[in-house]
Amino acid sequence: MPHTKLILSPSKPSSSVGWRSIAIGIILIPLNCYWITYIELVQYSAQPTIVSLIFTVVFNILVLMGFNRVFKRFLPRLALSQGELLVIYVMLSVASATAGHSMMEILVSTLGHAFWFATPENDWKDLFWRYIPSWLAVSDTGVLSGYYEGDSTLHTKQHLLGWLTPVMNWFAFLFTLLFVMVCITVIVRKPWTEDEKLAYPIIQLPARMTSAGFFTNRLMWIGFGLVAAFDVINGLHHVFPAIPSVYEKAYRFRFTEKPFSAMGWLRLGIYPFVLGIGFLIPLDLLFSTWFFFWVWKGQQVVGSMMGLEGTGYPYVNYQGFGAYMGIFFIAIWRGRKYLQNLLGANVQSTSTRDEPVSPRLLLLALVAGVAFLTFFCLRAGMSLWAVLVFFGLYFAFSTAVSRMRAELGSPMHDLHYTGPERVMVAAVGTRPLGPNNLSMFSFFWFFTRTFDSHPMPHQLEGFKLASTAGIRSRFMLFAILIALCVGILSQFWALISIPYRLGALHEMSRVPIIYGSEPWTQLQKWLAHPLAPDYWALGFTGIGLLFALFLMLMRMKFFWFPFHPAAYATVCGSWAVNYIWFSLGIVWVLKLLLLKYGGRNAHRKAMPFFLGLILGQFTVGSVWTILGMVFNIPTYGIWP
Repeated sequence: MPHTKLILSPSKPSSSVGWRSIAIGIILIPLNCYWITYIELVQYSAQPTIVSLIFTVVFNILVLMGFNRVFKRFLPRLALSQGELLVIYVMLSVASATAGHSMMEILVSTLGHAFWFATPENDWKDLFWRYIPSWLAVSDTGVLSGYYEGDSTLHTKQHLLGWLTPVMNWFAFLFTLLFVMVCITVIVRKPWTEDEKLAYPIIQLPARMTSAGFFTNRLMWIGFGLVAAFDVINGLHHVFPAIPSVYEKAYRFRFTEKPFSAMGWLRLGIYPFVLGIGFLIPLDLLFSTWFFFWVWKGQQVVGSMMGLEGTGYPYVNYQGFGAYMGIFFIAIWRGRKYLQNLLGANVQSTSTRDEPVSPRLLLLALVAGVAFLTFFCLRAGMSLWAVLVFFGLYFAFSTAVSRMRAELGSPMHDLHYTGPERVMVAAVGTRPLGPNNLSMFSFFWFFTRTFDSHPMPHQLEGFKLASTAGIRSRFMLFAILIALCVGILSQFWALISIPYRLGALHEMSRVPIIYGSEPWTQLQKWLAHPLAPDYWALGFTGIGLLFALFLMLMRMKFFWFPFHPAAYATVCGSWAVNYIWFSLGIVWVLKLLLLKYGGRNAHRKAMPFFLGLILGQFTVGSVWTILGMVFNIPTYGIWP
């Protein structure tokens, strides 16, 4: 399938992209963080940050474009250029991914949980309090009472001072973690973007909606209007049940007899925005995603036939982790010449585009970032070997997720409960790791629990937009770093101040309590009942790695080979794929027929319709969440 070209400005660095775009981004980031927190933790009506294309960010850009039309007519000097709109989009995206469902929302909920919920029954005080560094947690129950019970405010001297030390320390850690990701992104962006020319499907919508002519396309408005009408009616049904709904988002069924009952619930999810994103994905990757979903279910059936239910077989999450490691090694192998030149500081640019930083400064920044993370963890009591193995696995995984997004453009990529710490426990057991390492693993749960809102792919897509839209890459680098700094501080404020008003135990959703309990309950089990190495889990991790390498080898030798390792990794251990596989299967059939009988021209003409499906659902979905905030009522969500 041909890659769709982005509609962007010429690739020369643009002088029309100035600091006012960063200023606007700085203003919008706190508002967007507050909005995301309210949606995901208070209303629990949708989870925008678990989707690769974050709908709150798209809506912000749409609103800015509405103001832009007015400015172009009456105050043309105030109108934003396409490059400025894209800078704002990237700033909001990287900040939102950091703030969201699988990052900071979990971090804040863990900081006081081990102290507030300690009881004689769980024995947390004697079991692991002494292993928790005081400078990383909030232990004062006088400070925590307002957070959990509500009817209070963060803005008192006692509360602010109680949170200040852990917030500042975690700010330093998290910003450095994201800074290392930015360094890796700068390293891989050139070979992936300019040499391999990966497709970057996710950025198609922001690139096209900020270009001239997008909103004059009739097919786009047909797709937009169709989905918007459906979601308006379904939203009204949610508030007023007497109004009939148009369709259900997902239809569930399951087999009741063995061995097929082992597959669990099967969901026929119909999500227009998934249809739209799926249309941007290359055809072979679409088919592979759909195919490997059924391979996963087939493994469950085989396990039931062999009497292996309840044993962990087929260890699909560990297969997924291994597959991501395989993708990492594939990416390293393909870019080995560039990396050799980089390490020798002999990179010669073959492009007219400027580089964000010199190779030597880039490597120094990367080493400094890793050194700070190592120092931070050693001061917290971790062992040096555990720090190096953990972060080696984590950054390898992060690179693989970014590669997969750039190539596949999956709507979601969530590998649940199989981060580096789980693989390390499977490899050596809990005793060799010791309570200090295991306690810090519990804090790291906020970025290893699941990887759906991973910030690194958003950083990479930002540099892709910069290189194609004519935005200086150094300017985009500054914009991303500023967005990360402002986003972390803004989200700390939102995640701490809202519970003081509403109460994490009362009016707020119970999700923060669930997030907070998971890592400490796991630590309790690790310390009270130490685990031996799980060689089956480790073996299936190796199987996933080798199978991903085998798939890529087959694709290199046989151009017709239809199965892609990125799709295999995406499916394994994914909660989201249970909901989106059916929509991806539908769009695969539609796209196959369109290309077969209409060719490239028909595909190009149909593109605006599918982009309209995304934009229509994101727009109405955003409006419903805003109405829910204004009127303090639960409203319709476009995603489970």
